[in-house]
Amino acid sequence: MKIGLFGYGKMGKMIDRLAGDRGHEIVARIDGPTEEIPFVQMDVAIDFSQPEAAVQNISQCLKNGVPVISGTTGWLAEFDRVTELCQAEGGAFLYASNFSLGVNLFFELNRYLSKLMSGVPGYSVRMTEIHHSGKKDAPSGTAISLAEGIIAQSDYQTWTLGKEETGSIPIISERTGDVPGTHRVAYESGVDRIEIVHTAHNREGFAQGALLAAEWLVGKKGVFEMKDVLNLR
Repeated sequence: MKIGLFGYGKMGKMIDRLAGDRGHEIVARIDGPTEEIPFVQMDVAIDFSQPEAAVQNISQCLKNGVPVISGTTGWLAEFDRVTELCQAEGGAFLYASNFSLGVNLFFELNRYLSKLMSGVPGYSVRMTEIHHSGKKDAPSGTAISLAEGIIAQSDYQTWTLGKEETGSIPIISERTGDVPGTHRVAYESGVDRIEIVHTAHNREGFAQGALLAAEWLVGKKGVFEMKDVLNLR
């Protein structure tokens, strides 16, 4: 499989390193504005760029008939426009706030726990996410996905960053060192605490999941999630 990489930071470099081990070839490494993009050589594109570049990167791929997956967060205000473009172009697009297989299983566990807790009085939920000091967006896309999973199964209506409000899930974001990512969901009452945690030991799991998603997407049409890749629907 011939892959075009959009964004060549830590994740792009990790995907580059692992792609060869899976028999793939990186045919483009795009790490900034350029008009010289070899779309005709790509079987699929993987976008781990910056929020301000993601929409253009994804749109260009779709307009040039290249299936594209994106793990860039911070641009989702434009998500509906991108999915409409994908459908209009008859293309293939997959977005995930986190490509780690463990995190996507954690999403399902979070939804199931939220469903159980919604019928039990006396508990309040809060979330904490910790990432490396270079991560720009807060809360993380993974934390937002976790919050949305809880909202869908409960009476919570929204989430808030760093503060508690009625009907809202508080999310605490910490940025420190080189932490790949830790996410904690805790239900607290006056008598006990129920907590689930996912801790990434390194970024390799994210890169492996992105490559798996790219392999799965080739030959398909439509808008997809990691649920589809892992057959979790």
